[in-house]
Amino acid sequence: MENLPENKKIILFDGVCTLCNNAIDLIIRKDHKNQFVFASLQSEAGKKLTEERGIDTSQIDSMILIIPGEAYYIKSTAALQIFKRLKGIISLTRIFLPLPQSFRDGVYDIIAKNRYKWFGKKETCRMPSPEEKAKFLD
Repeated sequence: MENLPENKKIILFDGVCTLCNNAIDLIIRKDHKNQFVFASLQSEAGKKLTEERGIDTSQIDSMILIIPGEAYYIKSTAALQIFKRLKGIISLTRIFLPLPQSFRDGVYDIIAKNRYKWFGKKETCRMPSPEEKAKFLD
């Protein structure tokens, strides 16, 4: 994808999921190094980024972390890779990375499957505030 910000990690998220939006709000607050930019999976940027990487969003509708030039991560690994790069107690979630991925993703899948029922769903994708606008890909 053209015009990606340099030296930024990209987080793709479900723009209508309340839990996902709350996670993005937390990440923005804790990202003191300004290392992340965001796009909803439903956005043109999100669709292009997943398409370029061959990610089938009908099979994977979870949070995705893309580190340009390196790799991308999905499900629990994406969440833990994001959280370990943040300031504060949330970074301690890195202790779960050594657990078997199948176990971590199993727990993640249960939460993801029930996220709308447990946390709700928004009618539209999250709109960034004017201060946050530069952190979101179009």
